[in-house]
Amino acid sequence: MKVLSVASEIFPLIKTGGLADVVGALPVALKPLGVDTKTLVPGYPIVMKAIRNPVVRLQFDDLLGEEATILEVDHDGVSILVLDAPAFYNRKGGPYVDAAGKDYPDNWRRFAALSLAGAEIAAGIMPGWRPDLVHAHDWQSALVSVYMRYYPTPELPSVLTIHNIAFQGQFGADVFPLLRLPAHAFSIEGLEYYGDIGFLKGGLQTAHAITTVSPSYAEEILLPEFGMGLEGLIASRIDSLHGIVNGIDPDVWNPETDPMIARNFGPNTMKNRIENRKAIIEHFGLDDDNGPIFCVVSRLTWQKGMDLLASTIEEIVAMGAKLVILGAGDAALEGALLSAAANNHGRVGMAVGYNEPMSHLMQAGCDAIIIPSRFEPCGLTQLYGLRYGCIPVVARTGGLNDTIIDANHAAVAAKVATGVQFAHVTSEGLLHAIRHTMQLFRDRKLWTQMQKQGMKSDVSWGKSAERYAALYSSLVSKGM
Repeated sequence: MKVLSVASEIFPLIKTGGLADVVGALPVALKPLGVDTKTLVPGYPIVMKAIRNPVVRLQFDDLLGEEATILEVDHDGVSILVLDAPAFYNRKGGPYVDAAGKDYPDNWRRFAALSLAGAEIAAGIMPGWRPDLVHAHDWQSALVSVYMRYYPTPELPSVLTIHNIAFQGQFGADVFPLLRLPAHAFSIEGLEYYGDIGFLKGGLQTAHAITTVSPSYAEEILLPEFGMGLEGLIASRIDSLHGIVNGIDPDVWNPETDPMIARNFGPNTMKNRIENRKAIIEHFGLDDDNGPIFCVVSRLTWQKGMDLLASTIEEIVAMGAKLVILGAGDAALEGALLSAAANNHGRVGMAVGYNEPMSHLMQAGCDAIIIPSRFEPCGLTQLYGLRYGCIPVVARTGGLNDTIIDANHAAVAAKVATGVQFAHVTSEGLLHAIRHTMQLFRDRKLWTQMQKQGMKSDVSWGKSAERYAALYSSLVSKGM
């Protein structure tokens, strides 16, 4: 089976979050199942610099008003199609925002062009290859199925994955005529969304199947609290909705072979893990005592509960814990966390930004990772934590609920607990979870058992890839 995946980022070429990890890892997991994937991504400067010996596969003289070229390259065994369109993607900022952190005003056009290129490839205009199915990811490529529906081309089955429904790609109706869609596409059955146009809304309306990145999140987005205004549409398409939990690449995230950490270790060599702890203490200038080191690797946003963390740091430190933070996001939250680090020298450390090697070292050297998200479609950091013996302390929501077994009395007695969950996502709920975690930490035998239990968890793409392959097959066989 041939699948065209369309996304705005892919690891290791370009990454701002978990989306890139999923887009990069899923094709590798699907390959042994007979699914051959080509992934179309924008030609950002960082991508153009990283690819080697690309082959020109297709040229557009007028892709929403600009010239563009499709380049194909094999990168670490993944077949990637790069949309080389300098007018859209050759920017000094990031994939979505400029150097000042503001959204590019033409994001609607930049990602409509990506979607249109995907729809054209789906129609078979690229010589020698045409997919059997198209898989789009989030709002940035959600218009693929919209173009496929309204363009007079052979329609293929399409899948749209919601990685985070909070980001919808909503723009003013004035840009609709520039999308080159027929007038009747601006309707409730198409792109129209409360008088504007909604990229994700249009994709949800037109894709043949909708997936979320965890079963719990598939249930949550049917509720007004989590559906972000789209819960009615999703409820109307419930028969096409599938919750499939994300996995991670076990080769990239493997403490026994990871070149980014101070010393490799595994379930049977846990004593080696201490060298990574020492590296964390040295890097962040922490006090070298026996108290637990908690870490946070996250976007610093309200969704991620970082305001709750900022408001409780003094109490966490007073309990005898240490905390290290890696992340960037809301300026006020960054400032509050940096201030807490400055006021608690030796107990709190912080690095602003995202650093892939440091994220690996933090998972390998810290004792627990805090993930107090108000909503979390899946989350990958807790899966990395399991893999590295870094006990996840998580809010009971979305994929966090699906992947972590809470250390309640029954689970501890049965020796199956892998982390700590808390249901009330408040400052008090977080502090209660931290206290419970510290009690568990003091029982070194129990703590080590939990670490090893987490490291045994199957967090790979194996079972989830099988579910995706089965979904693809069912759609293709129906001729949708």
